[in-house]
Amino acid sequence: MHLFIITGSSRGLGAALAQQLSTAGHTVIGIARRRHPGLAAEQWTLDLADPLPAAQRLQAWLQAHGSWQSATLINNAALLSQPGPLADTDPGELSAALRVGLEAPALLCRAFLAGTQGVATRRILNISSGLGRRPMAGSVAYCAVKAGMDHLSRALALEEPDLAIESLAPGVIDTDMQVQLRGADPSRFTEQARFQGLKDGGQLQTADDTAARIVRYLLGSHFGKTVVSDIRDA
Repeated sequence: MHLFIITGSSRGLGAALAQQLSTAGHTVIGIARRRHPGLAAEQWTLDLADPLPAAQRLQAWLQAHGSWQSATLINNAALLSQPGPLADTDPGELSAALRVGLEAPALLCRAFLAGTQGVATRRILNISSGLGRRPMAGSVAYCAVKAGMDHLSRALALEEPDLAIESLAPGVIDTDMQVQLRGADPSRFTEQARFQGLKDGGQLQTADDTAARIVRYLLGSHFGKTVVSDIRDA
């Protein structure tokens, strides 16, 4: 049996990944603040802005359950604070974005590695972003956590030579995050017109199409060869 743990599974790319992997007959655990109706996976309703209980539950569950042919952790969840200058960002929103985007992945990676020590094939897929590699004004927290995720993956690849790990940018997807960026106040977020242009120009990919491409890549022989990567180059 093959196990997949996916965060942010209630909508967007996370929901599409969970649905496609569970439909293929794999065991899937989705972790999100809300349940996704109709998702054929086990769903844990947890808030990753408080990530320690989620990590503890994951490690305990992994240690209590039987052996797997392979186990895969997909850190997909992200939280975008209101676009605009860092000095004007609500401190609570900023803290939640940093916790969900970087603290939670780090803790879940630790729990996953500790709980799957007897599994022959282990993968970690960290969903990153081009914004982790190219800074953008008005989105400091998101840029920072994605850059941190890239470097977390690089360091783990050195620590765990038998682990297949990648920090993968998925391209530009038509999700709620894109809606938030397009709807931002242009006086506070100077990139608003660019994101509106992506939508107007038909340059956004669907979550389902992106998930299908990621699943093929994740299960292929090239996954893990390049630690920091982009699905558009795969």
